[in-house]
Amino acid sequence: MFAGGIPDDYETGSIQAVDLATGAVETLYTEADGAPLRGPNDLVVDAHGGIYFTDYGKSDGVTGDKGKLYYAKADGSSITMIAAGMEGPNGIGLSPEGDRLYVSETYTARVWWWDVTGPGEIEGGRSLGGSGGGNFLYTAPDYTNFDSLGVDAHGNVCVASMIHAGISVVSPHGRLVDFVDIDVDDDPGITNICWGGDDMRTAYVTASSTGQLLKIEDWPRPGLKLNHSG
Repeated sequence: MFAGGIPDDYETGSIQAVDLATGAVETLYTEADGAPLRGPNDLVVDAHGGIYFTDYGKSDGVTGDKGKLYYAKADGSSITMIAAGMEGPNGIGLSPEGDRLYVSETYTARVWWWDVTGPGEIEGGRSLGGSGGGNFLYTAPDYTNFDSLGVDAHGNVCVASMIHAGISVVSPHGRLVDFVDIDVDDDPGITNICWGGDDMRTAYVTASSTGQLLKIEDWPRPGLKLNHSG
């Protein structure tokens, strides 16, 4: 139902660019400052064309990596670690104004945020002991795992929620606005959300344990148009 472990032939994670016209794949990054990327997970592109992404790390079931956040240029010219010491950072997104960075952790089911003060520059520190130095936003009230996230046009953080399957919609102030239950073939692995359509009210959701892509019409709130999406 859920993937895990480290394959015997595993070497490193990577960030790749795919040419949508030709299908050509270019590997941009496999390391940062000499340290290999372990488990890059999710990414978001800012207004400057830079990429924020999470590195979940790897675990053999006994020991495991601490998660990290990176900022990289889309042309492959530079990559910088901007936060570390996290517990399975997974989803990542930017506020509508681009002045906040949000990250969800899987097993803690927590969402953290940082002020964005410049391209690839973040500040936290308002939460004592915040994961990765971030500020606490929200945690699930029941046994839930958080996966990837999307931000809607109202600035709400919409976190794909596993075990208790659905989408947790959290306000920028840390209040649960809504929980959208999604029960398809008893799939507990709701893992991502994005939006499309002329009014951005069509949600696309991944149900990973059964390998399905779900299309949900008339989502309660419009999604946020991503940077450089046209």
